[in-house]
Amino acid sequence: MIPITTPKGSFRVWTKRVGDNPQVKVLLLHGGPGATHEYLEAVDGYLPAAGIEYYYYDQLGSAFSDQPDDPDLWDLDRFVDEVEQVRTALGLDRHNFVLYGQSWGGILATEYALRHHQHLKALVISNMMFSCRAYNDYAEQVLMPAMDQAALAEIKGFEARGDTGNPRYMQLLMEQHYVHHVLRMPAEEWPDSVTRAFDKINQAVYVPMQGPSELGMSGSLLGWDRTGDLHRIAVPTLVIGARHDTMDPVHMEAMAGRFPNGRYLYCPNGSHLAMYDDQETYFRGLVDFLTSLDLAG
Repeated sequence: MIPITTPKGSFRVWTKRVGDNPQVKVLLLHGGPGATHEYLEAVDGYLPAAGIEYYYYDQLGSAFSDQPDDPDLWDLDRFVDEVEQVRTALGLDRHNFVLYGQSWGGILATEYALRHHQHLKALVISNMMFSCRAYNDYAEQVLMPAMDQAALAEIKGFEARGDTGNPRYMQLLMEQHYVHHVLRMPAEEWPDSVTRAFDKINQAVYVPMQGPSELGMSGSLLGWDRTGDLHRIAVPTLVIGARHDTMDPVHMEAMAGRFPNGRYLYCPNGSHLAMYDDQETYFRGLVDFLTSLDLAG
């Protein structure tokens, strides 16, 4: 448990180290906001064999970390400061520190890299576009038209009424969206690590930042856009996109080209959790990237 200070007092966040590699130490930023590290446990099947050291980490408000009841804490700037405090406590620096962010963690990792690039060795952005409005456009122009329109109307009706806790809403999302674009497996076959993480999502963090809808962004992150700033991140950067993702893979590939030292990994069979439904492609590319850093010293 790492102590962190915030404008609202001191709290503790949970971390766990796996492996020992002086040259490559990966801090894993989970999605949500308000999800948990647990769905990232897929890395256990690949990174240890490659000799990569990595750190699980539950952000404040998530799972095994403190969960204060204060909406003022659910702010992007404060989360960036939290990551910097965690980095310092773990003793990570520009000689070894690789920051990995998946989904919302990709927003957080990008923002951290823009503000604290001097501490980074490399960056990985997985399954996250670099503009939340562009993410909404993709959902509205590509994903929603491909859905069963009667089911989509029913989903939107629940959202308009603020009834997203209704079991029917979640049933429709699972049938019409999740198994197509979040994790392309029958729901009953989803890995335990994924279901544990989904069960623990802290809605008090998720809804204010993401918004109540699962088909787009409407919370405080809506205006986030760093498409014009990626040239400022000079460290080696891997961007991971997937064919069936909620995030536009064409956008992801184009943005990878805006990093001075960017690389793109495409998962042709993957969705938002491509680390499960296109696992071999995902981890072959990720491990190749991380081991190239190790060889570079």
